[in-house]
Amino acid sequence: MQPAFAFTVHKTEGAARLSTFQTPHGPIQMPAFAPVGTLANVKTLEPRDLQAAGCELILANTYHLYLRPGHRLIEKFGGLHQFMGWHGPILTDSGGFQVFSLGAQMKLDEDGVSFRSHIDGSRHRFTPELVMEIEQALGPDIAMVLDECANPLDRDYLLQALERTHRWAERCKKAHTRPDQALFGIVQGGIYPDLRQQSARFLSELDFTGYAIGGLAVGETKEEMYRTLDETCPFVPIDKPRYLMGVGAPEDIVEAVYRGIDMFDCVLPTRIARNGALLTPDGRVNIRNAQYAEDPQPVQQDCTCYTCRTFSRAYLRHLYKAGEITALRLGTIHNIQFMLDLMRQIRAQLAAGTFAEFRTTFLARYQMSDQTVRHQQRERYLAAQRS
Repeated sequence: MQPAFAFTVHKTEGAARLSTFQTPHGPIQMPAFAPVGTLANVKTLEPRDLQAAGCELILANTYHLYLRPGHRLIEKFGGLHQFMGWHGPILTDSGGFQVFSLGAQMKLDEDGVSFRSHIDGSRHRFTPELVMEIEQALGPDIAMVLDECANPLDRDYLLQALERTHRWAERCKKAHTRPDQALFGIVQGGIYPDLRQQSARFLSELDFTGYAIGGLAVGETKEEMYRTLDETCPFVPIDKPRYLMGVGAPEDIVEAVYRGIDMFDCVLPTRIARNGALLTPDGRVNIRNAQYAEDPQPVQQDCTCYTCRTFSRAYLRHLYKAGEITALRLGTIHNIQFMLDLMRQIRAQLAAGTFAEFRTTFLARYQMSDQTVRHQQRERYLAAQRS
């Protein structure tokens, strides 16, 4: 009998890896990006849109689906795949991040975490055992352990959170019983190398199917995030997939692949699309700007998505300015295509042994438009790399 899960590394270039992760609902070509379908739906899109873009993996949110419509209802419909009409691989997070960021009146103890729903204020409690029950009922291909999300800069508290996360990981491993569902551990420890390495070593002993690196892109600088990956990835098992949670800026993906990361998820491409920010190889285009009012070009000249094949920048600007719902959908189609095309380019470069050159070229061309400080961070980082 073939194993339900198999991770195969086909080629490496430095720490970067070209690989495949086989799941019960099909293979995931890695490095891979998972669009986020928080409520069992990637906002404004249908499964056929994701299929057309070549998507192989999506993420759904345990916290949100537990609150609405409920994991038992989804289980009655045959699990997430049947409920949402998506028949490729699915990953669910544990809901830990959402409990700590969204749950009102959150109270933490050794056994679990109590919180009030952000929807109606009702009281709830997550324990490692209940989270495993929820994720097994939802039925994704990949489930995550419950962890504690702490301030990445607060070393004293991080040490407490790390130890609790490790004890919860042991309980999750014991409570998880579905052989057709992979369970990933989550390496924590903020920006501190010794804590990250301690976490990676402890979780490696538990022999999870894969390993996530959590607690990044939550307030630290990009330099700190990259340095943390440099100091963490070598201690995460080399024969298991590595997943960087919640990171989706194109420049961060390229840098993380360079350091040995295989999987990513983030709301960034769908969220910014709804605000009129469209991704291109040169950086973001704010399609609402007046300069595009009479622009006959597509968002991206060489993009094959439906939006770029069919519509001009001028038309898209008109839709956004007019508040048309179609604008959100067309922008999201393009941004998802951009992200998945980026992953295909990365895999092709790894296959050809030219990823290092691609990284240099991509970072030189792609202009971050978030804040001047981020540009300055990148310049300092690249300067340090050259020295």
